Amino acid sequence: MAHDSNLPCDGDGHCMICKIIPPVEETLTCNTCVTPWHVNCLSVRPETLAEAAQWQCPDCSDLVCAHAPPSFTVTSGSETSDSLIAAIRAIEADASLSDQEKARRRQRLLSGGGSDDGDDSTDAGKEIGEGGDSDVMKLFSGSIKCSFCMQMPERPVTTPCGHNFCLKCFEKWVGQGKRTCAVCRNKIPPKMASQPRINLSLVTAIRTAKMAKSNTASGPSKPYNPVENQNRPDKAYTTERAKYSGKANACSGKIFVTVAPDHFGPIPAENDPERGTGVRVGETWEDRMECRQWGVHLPHVAGICGQSDYGAQSVALSGGYEDDEDHGEWFLYTGSGGRDLSGNKRTNKTQSFDQKFEKYNEALRVSCRKGYPVRVVRSHKEKRSAYAPEKGVRYDGIYRIEKCWRKPGIQGYKVCRYLFVRCDNDPAPWTSDEIGDRPRPLPSIEELKSATDVTERKGTPSWDYDEQKACWLWKVPPPESRRHANNEVVEGGNSTRKVRRKKQVSVREQLLKGFYCLICNKVMTQPLTTPCAHNFCKSCLQDTFAGQTFMKDRTCEGGRTLRAKKNIMKCPSCSQDISEYLQNPQVNRELMSVIESLLRQTKEAEENAASEEEMLNTDVVEAEDKEEVNDVNSEADEDIKGSDENVPIAEPQPKANNKRKTDDVKDANLETEVNNMNMEVDESGIKDTEVSKQEKIDGGKCLCPA
Repeated sequence: MAHDSNLPCDGDGHCMICKIIPPVEETLTCNTCVTPWHVNCLSVRPETLAEAAQWQCPDCSDLVCAHAPPSFTVTSGSETSDSLIAAIRAIEADASLSDQEKARRRQRLLSGGGSDDGDDSTDAGKEIGEGGDSDVMKLFSGSIKCSFCMQMPERPVTTPCGHNFCLKCFEKWVGQGKRTCAVCRNKIPPKMASQPRINLSLVTAIRTAKMAKSNTASGPSKPYNPVENQNRPDKAYTTERAKYSGKANACSGKIFVTVAPDHFGPIPAENDPERGTGVRVGETWEDRMECRQWGVHLPHVAGICGQSDYGAQSVALSGGYEDDEDHGEWFLYTGSGGRDLSGNKRTNKTQSFDQKFEKYNEALRVSCRKGYPVRVVRSHKEKRSAYAPEKGVRYDGIYRIEKCWRKPGIQGYKVCRYLFVRCDNDPAPWTSDEIGDRPRPLPSIEELKSATDVTERKGTPSWDYDEQKACWLWKVPPPESRRHANNEVVEGGNSTRKVRRKKQVSVREQLLKGFYCLICNKVMTQPLTTPCAHNFCKSCLQDTFAGQTFMKDRTCEGGRTLRAKKNIMKCPSCSQDISEYLQNPQVNRELMSVIESLLRQTKEAEENAASEEEMLNTDVVEAEDKEEVNDVNSEADEDIKGSDENVPIAEPQPKANNKRKTDDVKDANLETEVNNMNMEVDESGIKDTEVSKQEKIDGGKCLCPA
């Protein structure tokens, strides 16, 4: 039965209309774009074999002037279409190109990249030689692109069909009412369309490929050792009673950094004796208590860490107030207070009075006036933000408070509002930039028109950008800690720690570690990206839900059949239902090509290293043999110099020959002695024989005188 809508087969061979894999005899390949189509699902089929041999799909036959690439833009629409088709057929007629190369050039031509002469610096299939990191960057720029802007994705969003887009491009596409993928026309899940998630694994891989490392310019702070810190456990104490309500003794965990509790700014490597790296942007922890152990945000419940007369050191975004607005590089933060927590109330979502600039709110205002850096962590509890982590708590870097004011909140009472703007030397966890922030203009805030008690910084901020050094640093010395350092050496403890030098890991190995499957913890094969932006191997994800059906058949006790119920299949990394996605999961082809290329390059690099090491060992053995020969010759020369000058100089002989000659002399002397002894024995024997013969002649008479 023919259909009005024409859709091709996807990457796995499934027809996008009837959802089956048609046999080869029921598929028809386009002569222009070489895309397989299911014949039974076409609205118009070719009538003869000749038409089938030169058949063009509906997409290629309906080439419009508006979609023509700039390089073929002419006055006539028919001439544009003819030029494009002629260029595609020229690529098909080139016998020196492989099928993959032809497909790649056709795709480049149709996407508006112009004619391809074969000199494509961003070719994804190009073999990597000895270029190193630049070749890895070419691999990413050629393989992973946004289908809208044709650039490397900025804050990439991966659709369930395995295509990558920029977050802004995807939001603009969805905002136009489109609910299908711009590449393969697969349906986009409604939840993903309303709340897209950034693929953090891809962000980390792109940033690692750019190989940019920024160091904080602030000087090392004085070490601070808490009292009896060495007696604390590595993790906070837990009890059986506290399993359901939460962890007990939250402040009992060991502090792993040597910064004071009132430390401002980032935590550098000098204050991290445990690892020697410092607290990096993008680092995640299981909960707020583990975050406290690394000194980023000390309170395990409160969202603000600070003192009203000193300033605020850090804040946590955990979705406590519905007035908050999160835009990544800047956000509007709501202060604390305004809720009734009297009696035994621990939480209360309803505001009952106005907030004032006091306590924690005043601490934030002090940091605003003096321009102190504020550490920011985001929690998974913030459900309204696209920049919140999927689980745990994440450190997102340094922000600075530019303005603060008061205005009526959503619930009718006044709230304290703060404008935070990011100013960190390291890039944010959701971007693939190779450098950190630069000074940017402040965003326009509409609510400032009706705001009261507005506070703006008038002087030079303490933490500011240095144009000469091109980084953020302390323009004014940071405030000294009001906590006294405990520098006493603990008895029986180690005053120093030995930091092991880690083996240098190549960029390719770092990238492959970022492409690990969350189930098998190995490099992904046939990677799948779920609507919740988690990456798995296709086989691992299918094995996880093996034997489960998408619908549950229910029966009543009396034998009555009830309506079938949908089977909920939760993602192995979060609680989102992915049952609809599992019905036809699509492999992320772009990511798979990058992984295969990295594996191939890593294998080649290991083989080259092994061959170089073998050659080096051969050279070492030859050098040792030469040294032995030189030593023997030098010893022979010394023996010759010590001998008499009149003695003719003999050629140097090896030590083994000299020893053999000495043994031959000894054997000759011994043989001479043996021969002499034998001769003496023979002479005595001859004399005795002559005497016996004379006695026989004389008849045995004695010849001696009487």
